Amino acid sequence: MLNRTDLRGQVPTTAELRATLPRAEYDVDAALHHVRPVVEAVRDRGVEAVLDYNEKFDKVRPASVRVPRAALTQALAELDPAVRAALEESIARTRKVHAEQRRTDVTTTVVEGGTVTEKWVPVERVGLYAPGGLAVYPSTVVMNVVPAQIAGVGSLVVCSPPQAAFGGLPHPTILAAAELLGVEEVWAAGGAQAVALLAYGGTDTDGAELAPVDTVTGPGNIYLTAAKRLLRGLIGIDAEAGPTEIAILADETADPVHVAADLISQAEHDPLAASVLVTTSPELADAVDRELTGRVAATKHSSRVAEALSGKQSGIILVSTVDDGLRVVDAYAAEHLEIQTADARAVAARVRNAGAIFVGAYAPVSLGDYCAGSNHVLPTAGYARHSSGLSVQSFLKGIHVVDYSEEALREVAGRVVALADAEDLPAHGEAVTARFGGAVR
Repeated sequence: MLNRTDLRGQVPTTAELRATLPRAEYDVDAALHHVRPVVEAVRDRGVEAVLDYNEKFDKVRPASVRVPRAALTQALAELDPAVRAALEESIARTRKVHAEQRRTDVTTTVVEGGTVTEKWVPVERVGLYAPGGLAVYPSTVVMNVVPAQIAGVGSLVVCSPPQAAFGGLPHPTILAAAELLGVEEVWAAGGAQAVALLAYGGTDTDGAELAPVDTVTGPGNIYLTAAKRLLRGLIGIDAEAGPTEIAILADETADPVHVAADLISQAEHDPLAASVLVTTSPELADAVDRELTGRVAATKHSSRVAEALSGKQSGIILVSTVDDGLRVVDAYAAEHLEIQTADARAVAARVRNAGAIFVGAYAPVSLGDYCAGSNHVLPTAGYARHSSGLSVQSFLKGIHVVDYSEEALREVAGRVVALADAEDLPAHGEAVTARFGGAVR
């Protein structure tokens, strides 16, 4: 079922690997053409434009953008107890992991009388997006809200598309998750119009202010991603998320049942989802293909899964050694990387590029999606080569506070003047010498 690329006996360069490895076609620039009028309409017409686009794209026009508080409490009261217990466990574990990420201020004494403090300040207000397309993602509410709360963000709003099946409100499980987390502000808006409203703010149909945010985080479709790109600068963003990905580095010790099940689990998200197996074992590759045949036909979303697995973004890469496999997965830089090899922990320790790494037979990506305690908002499309997943740090700003006494400045004033003159910026030097009667030693 999966396309195969045989790299055994070869040592491709990093550039060659990037050109060869499967990847979804995802042209955000092309989507900008469709998104720009939406963003401009929301900028100019505010909530009325958002409601118009809700009606056009989501087939429902909510009475207002902000979800009434009563709807959140009702959603939690009516939530399946098993789902509530699972969400509570997910929240507890995610809080435990992310609590360790909180940064502390550090003061460095450079010279006597001269210090530089790195001060960590939370973003004032953030917008956290939970998609509502092919699936429902209360877990994404958890993954966005928990690090923002631990960072100390003062004000946050969860944004999720309105659902015609629920009278124009976001999915009730989304609302219940927000209520469990103590979120009081939820907006019924999706896609590019949601990002634009978060960036520009507006006035709701009842006259209440919908305050703009400073940062927007959370995954979504290509149009939401294009809106993030268009508005970046006016707002901060976490990343430009593309279709989800799994790469599995496996050898002959891996269980083909585990591998096939994990490839399918990621393909379930989206027809553009990428499922990639990198293996030293042709026998494992064959066994995985056989296992996929039966499992794909039996799974609930079989059509979507089959399309993703047969697409150019998915495939099997055969390599000669685990070392070669590491070179391949580092070049690919997967959102999710599973290591199913002998001595998996040692192999995982050598990986440089991945959004998250799942070690051994009993750490599937699904665990990280919900209850590992890790964050599942992760870089895609190879961005893991230079970017990290969502964390407490995503909601903090580092500010350097410079505090020098007169004597500490006088001691280094000549160096400052010398460098200012070297850069042909004499006024920079004069800003120092003016404090000492126009002369420095």
